[in-house]
Amino acid sequence: MKFLNVEIPVKNLPELDEGFVPLGLFFKSHQALAKKPVCIAVERSGGQVDVYEAKIIGTPEMQKADEYCIDRLVKFLLWSRGGYKVTVCGDEAMAKAVRDAYTDTGARAFDKGFMEQVYERPFTVESAPYENRPQPVRSAESIGRHVDGARIGFDAGGSDRKVSAVIDGETVYSEEVVWHPKTVADPGYHYQGILAALHTAAAHILERGRRVDGLGVSSAGVYIDNKCMVASLFLQVSREEFDAKVKHIYTRAAEELGRTLGYEVPVAVANDGDVSALAGAMGLGENGILGVAMGTSEAVGYVDPEGNICGWLNELAFAPVDCQPDAMADEWSGDIGCGVKYFSQDSVIKLAPRAGIELHGATPAEKLKEVQALLAQGDARAERVYRSIGVYLAHTLGLYAMFYDIRRVQMMGRVMSGRGGDIILETAARVMDEEYAHLAFRPEAPDEKTRRVGQSAAAASLPEAR
Repeated sequence: MKFLNVEIPVKNLPELDEGFVPLGLFFKSHQALAKKPVCIAVERSGGQVDVYEAKIIGTPEMQKADEYCIDRLVKFLLWSRGGYKVTVCGDEAMAKAVRDAYTDTGARAFDKGFMEQVYERPFTVESAPYENRPQPVRSAESIGRHVDGARIGFDAGGSDRKVSAVIDGETVYSEEVVWHPKTVADPGYHYQGILAALHTAAAHILERGRRVDGLGVSSAGVYIDNKCMVASLFLQVSREEFDAKVKHIYTRAAEELGRTLGYEVPVAVANDGDVSALAGAMGLGENGILGVAMGTSEAVGYVDPEGNICGWLNELAFAPVDCQPDAMADEWSGDIGCGVKYFSQDSVIKLAPRAGIELHGATPAEKLKEVQALLAQGDARAERVYRSIGVYLAHTLGLYAMFYDIRRVQMMGRVMSGRGGDIILETAARVMDEEYAHLAFRPEAPDEKTRRVGQSAAAASLPEAR
């Protein structure tokens, strides 16, 4: 296939989406033609800088291809790493194109506003000569895997909250309570729910004659220095209330628990995707784990080869994966071809009508269940849906491997449940064998040992006990 005058060799396309243009293969083919070096540097909190070396072709007839390549690279780096400052080194025209996009009225206005909210500072795009490109600065945090002492692990999800009491690596108590954080505007509801869970777990530690040595929190959203910067859990909370009562909600809860106990309780808060990956790493006894959960959205976490959680955003639901010009738009960001429409229940709902399946459910979850029920009955149309997602996954894991050092990939989430998950894994492995044989990993589902670790139990290992 050809896109922006770049010939892209593709052997496998989704049978229900033959216009799909794998972004990773576009990058590979474009870079094979390019000669002029450019560098993209993305700076985030703590002075950390990620640097990505690339090239452009640099001729007038290939300008659109060059601009598209740099635009997608910048966007992928921002949503995988996070950042408030982008420096494009080596070509002023490319820097200007990026700068124009990341304005309040530009094509990437949503991305700009999101990053400004996360990092609480203006978003900027700068240009520099290639020889003056920034050097990478990384301070990955060795977080988690602390199993000494008596700990509380709290996992805040969109439909339930889980808490565990863990003593010397063994879960002695756990509970799961239904709650509705996304529909409640009063942050007091969230705070009281969190406190109730913490006190319940603490009681089970105290009755065993131990003190609470640490509190680890796994929560949907973006967290920096234990602060909640953005989170769908607090969707209905006003901006004013968010800043006043939500941003420090977990540290406030830890302080109140400490006042009750009479001593300070160390606390560490991490994104739930990262904690899922940490749980996988602890269960497998390996590092370099990418966890991908396909549910309401696409949630991704990563534990690097040294066993660290890197402080990256890993919000790959909003990272691009598909180049086709008429790809489906994400309702929130407004951009097209991003992961949420390929690796969530939205993907099933998008593909089902193309397979001839008429959906009647009132909610996305109900529509997903309809397709799953058809698949359980052996419906060939439903099989086509899941095979198509398997092809999406194979090509996208090839893309992710350009930005992450991956040893294992753990697939989770309700879309992966049942026979559908098996079809996705089988199809993705076949396509990767044919087109990405150089990659050593293939996607897999967590085994029982990995599942037993549990996300709230893994969260309990986050803080270092004092």
